[in-house]
Amino acid sequence: MSSEFVIRMAQSGVWTVLLVAGPLLLVALALGLVVSIFQATTQIQEQTLAFIPKIVGVLIGLILFGPWMLSQLTELTYSIYSNLHRFIG
Repeated sequence: MSSEFVIRMAQSGVWTVLLVAGPLLLVALALGLVVSIFQATTQIQEQTLAFIPKIVGVLIGLILFGPWMLSQLTELTYSIYSNLHRFIG
């Protein structure tokens, strides 16, 4: 097992994690920005108003992006298991 192979596998893992987490983080960021602008405009400073739309938005995003996210994670797992013989010997 060469260091180049380990770095490539680690890079693939980090890239997959960023790719999978990205859509949900962007949804939460956009909803947080919209709610913050709404709170600043109306001067409503209720803390739960910031969390409920984010939770609902991330849940909807998970429903929409879930199959794609699962396929990305499955591909990475298959890649790791198919190269398992390189890890051992």
